[in-house]
Amino acid sequence: MRNIEEIEQAVEELPLQDFVRLADWVAQRRQQLAISSPQTGGSPVAARDHSAFLNSYAPQDEGLYDDAAAG
Repeated sequence: MRNIEEIEQAVEELPLQDFVRLADWVAQRRQQLAISSPQTGGSPVAARDHSAFLNSYAPQDEGLYDDAAAG
């Protein structure tokens, strides 16, 4: 594949299951690159991942993080 447009077209034609696998791979690869590539200052880039919070949110938590009602 020679350019981004060809890659985009190929991705758009993927079945949903293959797209999900590709998205997971991209996320893992991005995190690997963020951890292993040094910043300008010489220290590794810290990858921020908020998925633990999002994955822990349950239906019974609805409204838990809403602003308190003015009283």
